Amino acid sequence: MIKAFGAKLYAAWVHRINKKWIERPYKAQNKTLEQLLHKGQKTIFGIDHNFNKITDLKSFQASIPIRDYEGLRPYLDRVLKGEKDILWPGRPKYYAKSSGTTSGAKYVPITVDSMPQHIRAAREALLNYIHTTKNTSLLNGKHIFLQGSPVLEDKNGVALGRLSGIVAHYVPSYLQKNRLPSWETNCIEDWETKVDAIVEETRNQNMTLIGGIPSWVQMYFERLNKASGKPVGKLFPNFSLFVYGGVNFEPYRAIFNKLIGRSPDSIEFYPASEGFFAYQNDQNNPGLLLLLDHGIFYEFVKADTFFDSAPTIHSLEEVELGIHYVMIISSTAGLWRYNIGDTIQFTSKAPFKIRVTGRIKHFISAFGEHVIVSEVEEAIQQAVETETEPVLIREFTVAPQVNPTTGLPFHEWYIEFDTSPKDLNSFALKVDKAMQNKNIYYADLIVGKVLQPLKIRLVQKDGFNAYMKQEGKLGGQNKVPRVSDNRKIADVLDQFLITDEK
Repeated sequence: MIKAFGAKLYAAWVHRINKKWIERPYKAQNKTLEQLLHKGQKTIFGIDHNFNKITDLKSFQASIPIRDYEGLRPYLDRVLKGEKDILWPGRPKYYAKSSGTTSGAKYVPITVDSMPQHIRAAREALLNYIHTTKNTSLLNGKHIFLQGSPVLEDKNGVALGRLSGIVAHYVPSYLQKNRLPSWETNCIEDWETKVDAIVEETRNQNMTLIGGIPSWVQMYFERLNKASGKPVGKLFPNFSLFVYGGVNFEPYRAIFNKLIGRSPDSIEFYPASEGFFAYQNDQNNPGLLLLLDHGIFYEFVKADTFFDSAPTIHSLEEVELGIHYVMIISSTAGLWRYNIGDTIQFTSKAPFKIRVTGRIKHFISAFGEHVIVSEVEEAIQQAVETETEPVLIREFTVAPQVNPTTGLPFHEWYIEFDTSPKDLNSFALKVDKAMQNKNIYYADLIVGKVLQPLKIRLVQKDGFNAYMKQEGKLGGQNKVPRVSDNRKIADVLDQFLITDEK
């Protein structure tokens, strides 16, 4: 009772504090930019880019070009070598290791100023849930976030690890007794061994909060089902909140409802190694509240103009609803006008809420169609909803087939079903029709007989997990891209097909 009462008071206080910047978004962002420039003024980067002469947003944009990891690499390499005051005062507190598309492993700096913002955002998301729902029962049970190993390496005097492993070191003392799994289990590197150990540690516990990337939580739930013979919701009758991030949950929702046996509340997080950007603050609205007072300054470029020679840069005041934007950040991690690679849409401007629609480098445009992640996710969801009998999808990815053995080229959908549609050809046509409705360029290619309708390849049970294991990416923060403009993933998945129709 005391813990619940204290949590409600704390949650109400945090809600009042946050309301100030939520209702004054432009003031919050202007203040953030001023603070960033002041702190970065005497760094090597700040000197190189004349921070002392920047007086407004226009001069800020004129002084600093937009860069991705490769573009910032000359400075990052100096940081990694141990030099001080390069991108941010002093040296980073951590390096978060993540996978790069062109640069191999990326080592993203996390500073003494940016790390608290990661923790603050996660804490606020949970407190906001308590404040808006009045549900404090989750505080009475055990909590688990499926995450990477918290064991950190040393890189020139700075701790290095996966973001989720770094965050594991920041569980507050008042929640330590609620935390699972044990430290020893959390340090297991092999993902399948780790999940089995987590199942044994948690199956008889009073689990109330479970979090992680949906695909890996799904594996945990499936093994719980197998070990106990019960749906997760009956095994954990007080399980009331699922926290997730990293991918769109909608393609997983039906199979989660089956595994759990009911639909608990859920909160979507939008964290990355580069920062914690947004979280869902309303159970009745899937939009993610953009965090405007958390050490990050945002700019936006329309995705369809991003690769132009001089695309227009939009401030928060200039954004429109429903447009796909590439998000550019400057932050207390010393990332200046940094392209994180994600595309988002604004779903609300009062307050500013977004949804993540994909990755600017994850698209299919082998024929000029520029199909993006949100389009394939929404198309397959629409097709599922039109089926008269349940269809459950475990995982999928899409790639172009440019040189088929016969006929016109097509988009090839690799899908692992938990429950397949009764008529696969009919289902494929439904998905294709939905794709045409979502992407006019794709529709023109189909109508103009440049492409034939998409084809579905059936991936065997656990085929995607087998693929990820083969690639050394099973578990942790790793995810299968929904779309690819090449066949690197598709060609490997060919060995995990139920039938090879080619």
